[in-house]
Amino acid sequence: MPEVLPIALDRATVTETDRPTVLVGLIGQGIQKSRTPAMHEAEGLHHGLRYIYRLFDTDRMGEPRPALADILRSAELCGFTGLNVTFPYKVEVMALMDELSDAARAVGAVNTVVLRNGRRIGDNTDWWGFAESLRQGLPDVPRNRVLLIGAGGAGGAVAQALMDSGVAHLEIFDTIAERASDLVERLLARNPTVQSVTALESLDHLPARAAAYPLDGVVNATPIGMAKLPGTPLPKPVLKTGPWVADVVYFPLETELLRDARAAGCRVLPGSGMAVFQAVKAFELFTGQAPDAGRMAETFNALSDPRERGA
Repeated sequence: MPEVLPIALDRATVTETDRPTVLVGLIGQGIQKSRTPAMHEAEGLHHGLRYIYRLFDTDRMGEPRPALADILRSAELCGFTGLNVTFPYKVEVMALMDELSDAARAVGAVNTVVLRNGRRIGDNTDWWGFAESLRQGLPDVPRNRVLLIGAGGAGGAVAQALMDSGVAHLEIFDTIAERASDLVERLLARNPTVQSVTALESLDHLPARAAAYPLDGVVNATPIGMAKLPGTPLPKPVLKTGPWVADVVYFPLETELLRDARAAGCRVLPGSGMAVFQAVKAFELFTGQAPDAGRMAETFNALSDPRERGA
């Protein structure tokens, strides 16, 4: 197993082979545009580490795709320190862990796996990532009634972050009704003082319903809006009521949902904040060292492409 030490080395005097090595990766589908590797590797360099970040993109592994269990085992055999996990494996990977953090259990999804002493420790940094993004990006918005679209791996993390931020009434919609209902049950069990958490069967009547029960905010926690899955999950008339709108998608940064929201005069929160802050927490789990969030955000922004903003 590569050795990781909580020390800072002088880059001017240490050779590449002298640096403690951190070998990590990201498992997901269609992840070639991910900025996570660059954020981790650049921050690792500042900490005097030989930090290597690799992609396990199952879209590029041929058919049939290898089993998730086989990918994990391969990473272990190759001496990986840990792995990030993204769509669509955040829920499936839970069953393959030896240990789960409290955050992973609460959210019902794992996006960070630490490989240590022959054990797989599953954690979730999306929860803190979205909460911190909301705290810094939209600190003063009303949070009485919020609609969350998507109850999968990202949705579970966002839902708990919304609870922590003071949302009183959370409404959840997912195309798989059972998934939304399961998330509602988990949230109610963990947050007994919340006023209401409900699952919506459809968004068809949302515009009319929003007139009677105005939404303060809307969060998209689905992959709809990604470059490979264009579109918007929300009926446009809902935006006329003026809720703030957040998206977890960050490629492109300006999704169709956010573009519609801006046009309607809504305040928006792009997925870049969650992407950066979840990486900040994952870096700390992998290395035991505290990263500089501002520096990681600079790396993220340096990779910006005008096309990502809809230009």
